[in-house]
Amino acid sequence: MKKYFLKRLYLMIPTLIGVLGLNFIVIQCAPGGPIEQVLTHIKNPLSDADTRLYSTQESFHLNDTHYQGSEGVDPAFVKKIQEQFGFDKPFWVRFLLMIKNYACFDLGKSYFKNTKVIDIIVEKLPISISLGFWTTLLIYAIAIPLGMFKARIHGSKMDTLSSLVIIVLYSIPSFLLALFFITMFAGSGYFPLRGLISDHFWELSLWEKIKDYAWHICLPICALVISGFSKITILVKNSFLEEMTKPYVLTALSKGLTEKQVLIRHVFKNAILVIVAGFPQAFLHLLFTSSLLIEVLFSLDGLGLLGFEATLNRDYPLIFGILYILTLLGLILHLIGDLLYMLIDPRIDLSQSRA
Repeated sequence: MKKYFLKRLYLMIPTLIGVLGLNFIVIQCAPGGPIEQVLTHIKNPLSDADTRLYSTQESFHLNDTHYQGSEGVDPAFVKKIQEQFGFDKPFWVRFLLMIKNYACFDLGKSYFKNTKVIDIIVEKLPISISLGFWTTLLIYAIAIPLGMFKARIHGSKMDTLSSLVIIVLYSIPSFLLALFFITMFAGSGYFPLRGLISDHFWELSLWEKIKDYAWHICLPICALVISGFSKITILVKNSFLEEMTKPYVLTALSKGLTEKQVLIRHVFKNAILVIVAGFPQAFLHLLFTSSLLIEVLFSLDGLGLLGFEATLNRDYPLIFGILYILTLLGLILHLIGDLLYMLIDPRIDLSQSRA
């Protein structure tokens, strides 16, 4: 196991470089970079929102631009912006510098927030992790026993009816459920409409903080859990059904063990391997993709919303910083999943694999 662990840690390095390199090339080819964003806002009057967004305008010396109206912007000013953004260097030099800095977790400074990228991510990441962690935990807490129960009653009317309900819930997007909850419960004052904690959160006692946090996160979590547990439930059921047809189950039953005892003592340990292997993907999916619209609808200032805003503004350091942290987190979670895989079933030796 130690050999496999060290091998996977070593393989993380080229994987990170490959992912960052591929996305670096794609983003370089995308139209409307950060320089174009700044020049567009120079040529057009800034609204109050734009003024707050581009709070670093003084760092670009916008008051000394020699702006010439319809004739455009002074080329010297454009060159100065290119130097400040680092676009005066060839793209391969910028990429190598980025890799060098990322090795020390120096993710640079946001173009439009004028703040270190690592500080922004550290501020936003706990919100997304909190949302993803509790959602994943509840999904598995519901799906595993429900999938086991459906495997035991496979083919019955209850199994058919529950499968129909699960399919219907799976077909409803989480953001539609979120809109329904906002209209029915948040709009009526039963639950808060926005945010993860109250304004006076830090003045509360420990128990009141827990209740306040649970009160705020209840609706977002419910929207994600209801639309997310269906797939895991079907996966658990099929995994248990496959294991229950194997010879060792028939042998255990012939020795006098009840079906429930066989299911818990023997089948569970083998069937759960598939679920453990899929945990990292499920968590990352909830962390970045599924929670994006939920964060927007409930005004949860997390990493998904931050990445969306960074992409719109072509804030390259912020985009690559988020991508780097998510990729690193994904690789670590995959490694943890493999280690759990071997821990649950010692017969599995992934160190002998070529991957």
